[in-house]
Amino acid sequence: MTRTRSLASGLLTLSAAAMLTLTAAGGASAAPAPSDGNEAPSVASVTLDAGAAADYWTPERMQGAVPGDTLADKALERGNRSNPALVEKSKPSSTKATKGKPTLAQSANPVSHIGKVFFTLGGTNYVCSGNAVTSTNRSTVATAGHCVNEGPGAYATNFVFVPAYDNGAAPYGKWTAKALYAPTQWASNGDMTYDTGFAVMNPDAKGRKLTDVVGGSGTAFNQARGLTYTSYGYPAAAPFNGETLKSCTGTASNDSNNPQFNTQGIPCDMTGGSSGGPWFIGNGPDGLQNSINSYGYNGSAVMYGPYWGSVIETTYTNAAKS
Repeated sequence: MTRTRSLASGLLTLSAAAMLTLTAAGGASAAPAPSDGNEAPSVASVTLDAGAAADYWTPERMQGAVPGDTLADKALERGNRSNPALVEKSKPSSTKATKGKPTLAQSANPVSHIGKVFFTLGGTNYVCSGNAVTSTNRSTVATAGHCVNEGPGAYATNFVFVPAYDNGAAPYGKWTAKALYAPTQWASNGDMTYDTGFAVMNPDAKGRKLTDVVGGSGTAFNQARGLTYTSYGYPAAAPFNGETLKSCTGTASNDSNNPQFNTQGIPCDMTGGSSGGPWFIGNGPDGLQNSINSYGYNGSAVMYGPYWGSVIETTYTNAAKS
């Protein structure tokens, strides 16, 4: 039986309630009316205390952050359209390499605009990956939907982005989020088709905006299927330790196990913690971003990512101009 191996932490979703109060270092997020995907998707703004969130993430807390596999599993439980028989919850991939055995994921030098995402949900600290993208506000980070919202459930708090993280070093500092965005289809139903989120970051202590400091990737939407991609991330579950950047390159093919997700996969065995890491068209980190690391299956070393169509483009547009 083919079973899923989830990679990342949970997306934020809003219930039908008009307001959700966050208890960690943050404010309140409004729950706008759902959209059918033809209008601007529902989004929520979470106001965070920049100093509190940055100070919260000590080296010890970063080191102890949990890869978000369990949150992605819970999102699948709560209403995803996959066959429940295909879901394996909170277990490591059976394809993981043992010590000394080569992996498909290759070591990569740090990239200024790619980094680790840290956040808190349900009193637990989690880690994902993310990438700074070009935007009108010069402050937007792309990641997985399940790394900003449980899908459905709570929104993340203490959300920070650490560009070019490498063995504990944070050469560009820790950037705190002031707003989180996800498609309604993710926030309301945890639909893996739309597992993408965007975070808008606060300026740093010098008043500089994120992409003015670290640069950013262009984005592409509604592209042809079957392109060649290079994905990046910080896999933290065994056999990796999350301390250095990894990458995979390959030609995308459709997910035949759950075709309703409309996702594509490339050969890659990165594990939990890599969720939300960027997919670039072509080879290397200089191409246009066109997806993110989302999920995989036990017994198959393939990483799947959502197709970035019009709904995700609208979500990006709303985040980028905020």
